[in-house]
Amino acid sequence: QVQLVESGGGLVQAGGSLRLSCAASESIFSMYTMGWYRQAPGKQRELVAALTSGGGPHYADSVKGRFIIARDNAKNTVYLQMNSLKPEDTAVYYCKAERLAYGYYYWGRGTQVTVSS
Repeated sequence: QVQLVESGGGLVQAGGSLRLSCAASESIFSMYTMGWYRQAPGKQRELVAALTSGGGPHYADSVKGRFIIARDNAKNTVYLQMNSLKPEDTAVYYCKAERLAYGYYYWGRGTQVTVSS
């Protein structure tokens, strides 16, 4: 079973930056779509950014131009660089590894991001 561990969350002022990391327990990027999701209190979990094994990145409209998803295959780690943070970006951020062709996936436990105004 694939283990995903997120890190890098914290408290930051509006306009600041954070970089989240998601370390996978094994080399999976060639077969899995990697995604970052977030869930704010009282809201549903939503996709923030995704990176397919062979394609380009996909971003939610709310983060386009501010967030960048990238991966380091050698480190089995996917990153989410978050710039120009806004209070509405406050949420728990989760990493997901999904094998689309087979319909299964794994979640990390999440990391809290809090943006103060």
